[in-house]
Amino acid sequence: MKAVKSIPLAVPVLNGNEKKYVMDCLETGWISSNGKYVNEFEKKFAEFCGVEHALSCANGTVALHLPLLAYEVGPGDEIIIPTFTYIATANAVKYCGATPVLIDCEPNTWNIDPKLIEEKITDKTKGIIVVHLYGHPVDMDPIMEIAKKHNLFVIEDAAEAHGAEYKGKIVGSIGDVGTFSFFGNKIISTGEGGMITTNNSEIAAKMKLLRGQGMDPERRYWFNIVGYNYRMTNMQAAVGLGQLENIDWHLNGRKKVANAYIKQLAPYSELFTMQPELSWAKHSYWMVSVLLTDKVKISRDALMKLLEIDGIETRPLFYPMHQMPPYFEDSTYPTSDHISVRGLNIPTNALLIDTDISYICERLVFHCTNNS
Repeated sequence: MKAVKSIPLAVPVLNGNEKKYVMDCLETGWISSNGKYVNEFEKKFAEFCGVEHALSCANGTVALHLPLLAYEVGPGDEIIIPTFTYIATANAVKYCGATPVLIDCEPNTWNIDPKLIEEKITDKTKGIIVVHLYGHPVDMDPIMEIAKKHNLFVIEDAAEAHGAEYKGKIVGSIGDVGTFSFFGNKIISTGEGGMITTNNSEIAAKMKLLRGQGMDPERRYWFNIVGYNYRMTNMQAAVGLGQLENIDWHLNGRKKVANAYIKQLAPYSELFTMQPELSWAKHSYWMVSVLLTDKVKISRDALMKLLEIDGIETRPLFYPMHQMPPYFEDSTYPTSDHISVRGLNIPTNALLIDTDISYICERLVFHCTNNS
């Protein structure tokens, strides 16, 4: 059966100075990791997050790896992370030879549950990575208190949460380090790319050194340490700067789309629940997500196939880390297990129009009502 529509899950929206800035790179020849746009993008992103330092890098996974290296995480160390996250969070820990220690998520925000963290802390625990999942911030105050009590660092994985806020503070400025992704489906994009934010000048200097192959800043082409080529190109930064200049437009557009979904699906609460926006939070809505209630008898995967026939692209929520072969545990994390198997992301971008949203909601309700 041919789809009557074609609505993608996510599309990059390049409606600012992106092309102008990239053409400037091409015309001047500044196309690699040196160039004015790298410095300007870092400066403007630091201002956006309200932090002293922002370091651009090759992608969001690199953004997680560099601070772990700067904190000298290595074999024998343990880093606490949520089990319900994208695998890059766990992989970055593993790159260092350390062990990710998994925590179940909260049933409301789907983020790491602060109440479960302390019982997993051992004398090997060195830090905590929180993930602001799908754009909703983590409840940071209790986590920062736990970290202070046990002398742990906190990294905010904000890959999905540009512009989200916790009690008026923008994510990426609350923990010791914040990390962001600019992959093509993110709120703002550079195609591939990442950013690291911090107020810790010592850690910032270490990450900058590691990012550039470890070259001595005082002695060109002299290397005292083993570093990495984790830099962002000037062309990527040019796109990023154009995107960042319009970030309020992107965030406002996503908020409008999310509100339309919430309003249209509200009468069907017996079928669907959605990730909320708690009173202390500002959700950035990287992805609008729907959780099927127990009254819906059709499986999530079968529903996604029917929506695909309708021309609606969706994707499953993340599989928890404890189900993945590299991090498998023969135990259950009940909240993450339930949310993962019953949830799906639905199309989310600032270009969606009202008729698209109405069509998506209508097909969701139809399939969940007629196949239950």
